[in-house]
Amino acid sequence: MVRVGRAVLAAAMMAAMGKPVAAEVLDATYRGTMVCDKLPFTSQQTREAIEVTISGGAVRYNHVVRLRNAAVEATAEQGTGTIDGQKINLQGSWKSGSRQYEAKYSGSFVRRSARLKGTQTWTDGGKIATRACAGAIKRPLKPFLPRDKK
Repeated sequence: MVRVGRAVLAAAMMAAMGKPVAAEVLDATYRGTMVCDKLPFTSQQTREAIEVTISGGAVRYNHVVRLRNAAVEATAEQGTGTIDGQKINLQGSWKSGSRQYEAKYSGSFVRRSARLKGTQTWTDGGKIATRACAGAIKRPLKPFLPRDKK
């Protein structure tokens, strides 16, 4: 009886040590929003969509850039990133006419989402402005993810 109890205890300890305690990041498309501070040439904060795709360790993202009520939407900010354990780092850029910026965001995954914080360094007609951005991305529940092809 004592041997069986020890065997069960040993098996339970092995099972507990086998899985990491931290959240596991699955390959998926994460969607969310980023809120960025006001710029000198905008009237208020901006809140726009961001989409981050993680596939086999490769990370790429698109973030909507909308300035004023333009008839034609500007191109999206695009960039790449890295995953280091549960941390994510994104770097990208955007350019339209005389305006452009470089962006850097970072965050940590918790369960199936990540909170992002970062900055955008804008150049507009020779003037430089930096603004802070923060947001969150989230992946769908596992049953709604595309299934692996067999």
